[in-house]
Amino acid sequence: MRKITVNKLDYLRIQKCIRDAKTSGSISEKEAESLLTELEMANILEPQEIPPDVVTMNSIVRISFLNNNKQTEFQLVYPNQADYKEKKISIFSPIATALIGYKKGDELEWIVPGGLTKIRIEEIVYQPEASGDYEL
Repeated sequence: MRKITVNKLDYLRIQKCIRDAKTSGSISEKEAESLLTELEMANILEPQEIPPDVVTMNSIVRISFLNNNKQTEFQLVYPNQADYKEKKISIFSPIATALIGYKKGDELEWIVPGGLTKIRIEEIVYQPEASGDYEL
């Protein structure tokens, strides 16, 4: 597993979201452990130190599914901000968990209902840190 890069504020906020979700029962133990494992192995940086090509919280990313060349674009958000119609995907979703901390151009495998697929991060359309929005 590759080491991901995470903004220190995102790291702390995601951990709090996981604790809260576990308390309320809105996240399964498996989902919580998957995300916590990613975070425990992360390279934690101050928001100002995050490279502009890294997927962070509130980033808008465009990905390609390499098996069928389809693309989609969405924003990674905290659970209380998730809205499928607005293409805002919770960090608790498997795709967001898979993408957080990876870079533009990275390819990763992801299990979808139809089986294993490969995705590539094509573009980071918006990243808060690159725009100077360090507190989002």
